Amino acid sequence: MKILDWYILKRYLLTFVMMLILFVPIGITVHLAEKIGKIIENEAPFGEVMMYLLYFTIYFANLLFPLFLFLSVIWFTSKLANNTEIVAFLSSGVSFTRFLRPYLIGGVIVALFSILMGMYLAPNASKGFYDFKYKYLSGKKNNNNRNVLKQINENDIIYVSSFDASKNMGVNFTLEHFEDNKMTYKLTAANIRYVEEDSVYVLRNYEKRIIGETNDKIILERKKDTIFSFDLEDLTPEDFIAETLSYPKLLKFIDREEKRGSKFLGRYRLAKYQKWSLPVSVFILTIIAVAVSSRKRRGGMGVNLAIGITIAMVFVFFDKIFGTLASQSDFSPLLAVWLPNIIFGILAFFLLQNAKR
Repeated sequence: MKILDWYILKRYLLTFVMMLILFVPIGITVHLAEKIGKIIENEAPFGEVMMYLLYFTIYFANLLFPLFLFLSVIWFTSKLANNTEIVAFLSSGVSFTRFLRPYLIGGVIVALFSILMGMYLAPNASKGFYDFKYKYLSGKKNNNNRNVLKQINENDIIYVSSFDASKNMGVNFTLEHFEDNKMTYKLTAANIRYVEEDSVYVLRNYEKRIIGETNDKIILERKKDTIFSFDLEDLTPEDFIAETLSYPKLLKFIDREEKRGSKFLGRYRLAKYQKWSLPVSVFILTIIAVAVSSRKRRGGMGVNLAIGITIAMVFVFFDKIFGTLASQSDFSPLLAVWLPNIIFGILAFFLLQNAKR
């Protein structure tokens, strides 16, 4: 790489990091100011609060990742244009396509980082974020997932009247086992709790009714440790489960839910496709940002930032609208995820052609 490449690449990465350092603490401060009352009221331990803020940092950064990147490229490219550095580069015989190369190299680095974050770091942070939220920030009526009823395989149906994600505990547990469309036994318990250290489920006030042809056999135990064929995810609140799974686990989870005919498949597939669409959007937004801000304008950097913020907001708007359609209707999750990239990819192509001229 030549001096030009290193110069632009360092500015690309440093400005992006500085944008994160600048805006993430602001987001943390605003969020903490909003939630501090409930945190104090529910006496959340200091250590858990600190971990929650760390999880929120990763969650917040991943959520607004494209916006931060876009604004950082707009910012430092506009400074290059205002200082007539871009004019000097192009006047020395460097083509606009060649000038764009370090931006694309920076895009590769950021895209690889976004893949790592989206597939492993963000899911773990989301789990910690939601666990704390359900434990300390949500009201009691919203703290549990209500009336979970699932067919986990061809023979078994499970039910809990409520589930507490922070404690891995469900209340009023029932498992019904069928063979040849006829119930053969039924398990009930006052509560069920998953113990991660031992990888077992603990049932309180356990009852098993084995249904016979003439008489039923009932087995009662005050406490029973056992293993089931279903996973903890089957009892986890549906509205955020896909966000808390790493990519390999998410693929297995979706495959299992497809076999069960889950009504939330659109939401799960949306989470899967988003992990691959974000790295692509990094390149699209980088090209748009360079094309918009590489020209020196009469209004200066402010005009470029205004144009850039408008485009970024429209991109986020499209992304959220299509994502909501896919999760709450029959709209294709694949199309919902890639349509904003297709639209803005076309926009990037025309803006790039105009910038070259």
